[in-house]
Amino acid sequence: MGKRAVAVESRQHQKYERLIAATENLPALVTAVAHPCDEPSLRGACEAADAGMIVPILVGPKDRIRSLARQLSMDLRDMELVDAPHSEAASEKAVELVRAGRAELLMKGSLHSDELLSAVTKRDTGLRTGRRISHVFVIDVPTHAHTLFITDAAVNISPDLQAKRDIVQNAIDLYAGLGLGTPKVAILSAVETVTPSIPSTIDAAALCKMADRGQITGGELDGPLAFDNALSPEAARIKGIRSPVAGQAQILVVPDLEAGNMLAKNLTFLSNADAAGIVLGARVPVILTSRADNVRTRMASCAVAMLLAHSRRAREPIRA
Repeated sequence: MGKRAVAVESRQHQKYERLIAATENLPALVTAVAHPCDEPSLRGACEAADAGMIVPILVGPKDRIRSLARQLSMDLRDMELVDAPHSEAASEKAVELVRAGRAELLMKGSLHSDELLSAVTKRDTGLRTGRRISHVFVIDVPTHAHTLFITDAAVNISPDLQAKRDIVQNAIDLYAGLGLGTPKVAILSAVETVTPSIPSTIDAAALCKMADRGQITGGELDGPLAFDNALSPEAARIKGIRSPVAGQAQILVVPDLEAGNMLAKNLTFLSNADAAGIVLGARVPVILTSRADNVRTRMASCAVAMLLAHSRRAREPIRA
């Protein structure tokens, strides 16, 4: 590997390394891992445990999990295994462990996201709150100076204005919960002017006004902004956009799931980015990784969830 390749590799992972390092002095959190029945999900849970980030409860078919561990020469040590015959049952049992107070985090294993989220969002037995559930990609782009937060690219397909309000607030709360301060939030569209024929520009303008009126708090919003002038100060200057957000955005709010998914995967496969994933708006953070994620990305997702959960702990009122 040449010097340039080494430099790029070093830059690529340093943001995630800082996230993981920030968890070093925090106690590990009990985490219900739903259906960890392939190598990336089982290894990711075990390595996060080795790093002192989580205490996994492995929920799924016990014999299959033990057999996989033997094949991979992995020692499950004293990890608790909770038997569940298939992925749907594993999702429901993992959610039940959280509801019972036995786990503070929920982690997706080798199952489809819809299966886990279906259990999370059930009205009577799930983990719903008054907030709309949404997903945030925490993306480490090697060529960009800062970590980017992209939302929502995995849960809400075509969110209306009220759903977008929750999506924005969830992302702001995550950013603040990680100790990063007040985020600059760009509401993305294809253009940077309010254009009635492009509905996402109308939503962007409404979201900014909602922030002005205190319906969204904790962040600086601007929109509509196109992707170039959200991230490039030069593009914003050329377009004549004067804004504390334009050219400096840290949270990118996409118009819909398709746009967000394509943007995140574009950065992953063409810019060598890593994309950690977390679901917000439930009672606890949900570590929602892709089945294609590497172990490093899974650990970064654990770090994000762990830091957020500890931040929430610190804000909880002391009960007499």
